[in-house]
Amino acid sequence: MTKSQIAAVLEEVAALLELKGENPFKIRAYTNAARSLETFGGNISNLRDEEGLSKIPGIGKSIAEKIKELAATGSLKYLEELRTEFPAAILELFSISGLGAKKIKALYEQLQVSSIEQLRQACETGRVAELPGFGETTQTKICKAIEERAKHSGYFQFGQIAGEAETLRSDLAGHPDALQVDVAGSYRRRKEIVHDLDLVVATKRAEAITKFFVAHPLVESIIAQGPTKSSVRLRSGVQCDLRVVISAEYPFALAYFTGNKEHNIELRSRALERGWTLNEYRLAPVPVEGRGGSPEPPAGQVRPGRLRARPERKPNGSIAPTTVPKAKKKGPVKKIPKVRDEADLYQAVDLDFIPPELRENTGEFEAAEKHSLPKLIEKENLRGTFHCHTIASDGHNSLEEMAEAAQALGLEYLGIADHSRSSIQAHGIDEAQLRAQVAAIQELNKKFNGFRLFAGVECDILRDGSLDFPDEVLSQLDYVVASVHSVFNLSEADMTIRVIRAMENRFVTMLAHPTGRLLLNREPYQIDIPAILDAAARTGTWIELNAAPKRLDLDWRWWPLAKQKGVKCVINPDAHRTERLQDLWFGIGIARKGWLMKEDVVNCLPLGKIEKALQAKREESE
Repeated sequence: MTKSQIAAVLEEVAALLELKGENPFKIRAYTNAARSLETFGGNISNLRDEEGLSKIPGIGKSIAEKIKELAATGSLKYLEELRTEFPAAILELFSISGLGAKKIKALYEQLQVSSIEQLRQACETGRVAELPGFGETTQTKICKAIEERAKHSGYFQFGQIAGEAETLRSDLAGHPDALQVDVAGSYRRRKEIVHDLDLVVATKRAEAITKFFVAHPLVESIIAQGPTKSSVRLRSGVQCDLRVVISAEYPFALAYFTGNKEHNIELRSRALERGWTLNEYRLAPVPVEGRGGSPEPPAGQVRPGRLRARPERKPNGSIAPTTVPKAKKKGPVKKIPKVRDEADLYQAVDLDFIPPELRENTGEFEAAEKHSLPKLIEKENLRGTFHCHTIASDGHNSLEEMAEAAQALGLEYLGIADHSRSSIQAHGIDEAQLRAQVAAIQELNKKFNGFRLFAGVECDILRDGSLDFPDEVLSQLDYVVASVHSVFNLSEADMTIRVIRAMENRFVTMLAHPTGRLLLNREPYQIDIPAILDAAARTGTWIELNAAPKRLDLDWRWWPLAKQKGVKCVINPDAHRTERLQDLWFGIGIARKGWLMKEDVVNCLPLGKIEKALQAKREESE
């Protein structure tokens, strides 16, 4: 088991103990142990002995024994015993927004509700509203949460399945019979929501690759297994499909299964204009029709007519006859060039290579034809980042630990922006605590060489658009992150006015997670994004691309407009622990999908230039 898996077991134990009504101190001990384990920098082998566990703060002898058992065996007898006391589906209730252990316990004991379906029925009959501490409003919210969960069933945040996707890619690439491997589909296009995973592998030994894939430790169950396509269900719940091809077919399969559908249709159309037919296996001449009708095409070729989306492959590896649209030829049929990779495929139809992130049929063909595709930002371009939290508010690591982790990633600077005082649930800091943190950052900076911490704050935008701290306090900081954390139910007009008022403050450097969305969990609040972008351009306020996988906000669809208006992007991880700094990788993917170059992203500036950029808005307002 991994550290995160062991931590998840401890969290489950805590939840079941809370349902039992156990001692709060005992419950908190398991919760704290899970958090300590998540931030522990050692290896899993360190969790199998007393010496290794003794290095983790907050873990007592009893829980240490259970961690050792999990690390050694992959199971925990104590958890199995706890599970027998409750119906198996009861833990699903924790996935319903607004339901904590106390409410779930009441539902179970008083209404015998132990599953989401039973909860839905109890809400529909009005029984939930009759319980003490619930009422009509709570019942309505629960009903809505159940509906939202059903709507999102079968969909996953990109970040939820990235670990599994990259592990499978890496493990398959390491197989001796794998020649080329990649993850295709919406994952490769860096969509924020993913329905399934598509793996494409080139090999001469399809059976060996398939056998390795279906037996992988991440596979929970096998849905289908065939000579060239297999489907499995991974532990996260996402379906993963494997396509096995030979090397000559690989560029076509990778392009086809990357998609999207509209992009593929346009690509095939351009091939047809040149007298070729394009599918997921090859580029071939369109068969010429004779007077007496088309003869039966040879194996691997196709009959003119209506297009079928996915040609079937015979057990012997050949392609079953498939139909394609009749080509409108313009002059003689061009000779088919040799296609060794995707770049060759795009070049064959007179296009520059189109990066996977841009393949949404939203202008990429026109740009590729005119040689005007942007040189997209790369992860190596980022020099630093802002909007990070420490133990001063709701973070899990100290200033020193966050600085060390940032330097380990090769960053030149890191901004600390703990929550302001109004964020009570996030243990927001007051003026005295903020001043103390600024002083601590200044002292730490004396020890660094080629690295710097910047002192900031994530300042709440209050309902009327004013800020949680006065200008006198904000002026003492290197930068200010402004964000909405409350009163999400304003009208679009009122929310827009509220946010723009905050952006007009000369000390507000950047606007964080502009729509407040939590992917597959909370819809964006109503806000006029074009008006926000106009205000950002006018005031010189940066707009955040929040790289936390649950947010990825501002959405990639808005960044071309932001770029057009001259608005600068700042990619921030919203990191609450050291390992979450690596979420910057997700932010880079969304920035690329939004057509952004390094010149569009301010934290691509090196130390020595970023200081001036941080002060620009203040100086222009003087």
